[in-house]
Amino acid sequence: MKEYRQELLTGERAAYNTHGAKFIDTTFADGESPLKESSEIELINCIFKWKYPLWYSKNIKVFNTTWLDTARSGIWYTDNIYIKDSFIEAPKQFRRSKNITIENTMIPNAEEFLWTCENVTLKDVQAKGNYFGMNCNNVKIENFTLAGNYAFDGAKNIEIRNAKMNSKDSFWNCENVIVYDSIIIGEYLGWNSKNITLINCTIDSNQGMCYMDGIKMINCKLLNTDLSFELCKNVDAIINSKIDSIKNPINGRIEAEGIGEIILDDNMIDSKRTTIITKE
Repeated sequence: MKEYRQELLTGERAAYNTHGAKFIDTTFADGESPLKESSEIELINCIFKWKYPLWYSKNIKVFNTTWLDTARSGIWYTDNIYIKDSFIEAPKQFRRSKNITIENTMIPNAEEFLWTCENVTLKDVQAKGNYFGMNCNNVKIENFTLAGNYAFDGAKNIEIRNAKMNSKDSFWNCENVIVYDSIIIGEYLGWNSKNITLINCTIDSNQGMCYMDGIKMINCKLLNTDLSFELCKNVDAIINSKIDSIKNPINGRIEAEGIGEIILDDNMIDSKRTTIITKE
């Protein structure tokens, strides 16, 4: 494997169509698409300063590398990339890419991050930005912090463990999501989604969990959550707290420590199809 050390690469497509190379302590400065159409690349302690650095690339390993804000839209149509111990400041990273692993990485400007990607693994990632993970498929996440609204809109097959998410409208239009041991804060959680399971989670969500088909909650807490489960089908919820209010679930079972208000409009639903149990 050819090595490049402490290089300053400038100009458009500075290392275009490179195959089987290691870049160490190298800066990719002004110039679009420096590593476009490349493969079998290893990047160590590198810096990207300009747009579109890794498009249509394959088999990329990245360590201790920085994407500045100006290196936006950096990784599109790329297959099999591993990133560790890095700093991604640039927005709009990852489009229509697959086989992505990111570990121990900060993403302070994660606007429109990971759109329409497949087979994604995130571990020890901190991110801030709206529209994270839209339309992704097959996602596994562990030890995750996100501040940003509209996360995972339209995504499928998601598993999340030990997350803290401050995210309005998260998990909209999703299918097959399971979240363990996490905190989710944000209005309108999970609307229009199917087969969503939350286990040992704390939820703070005004009008959360509405218009869903198959919402399962095990040993969860609902804080500041009112008008919940509106027009939801197949509800199976065990809540270890009080629920502020429930409105017109279509069918299922809800068990809680207490419920502030139960709203059942028989002009819209058959209230007999839902069992509601409290300890009060």
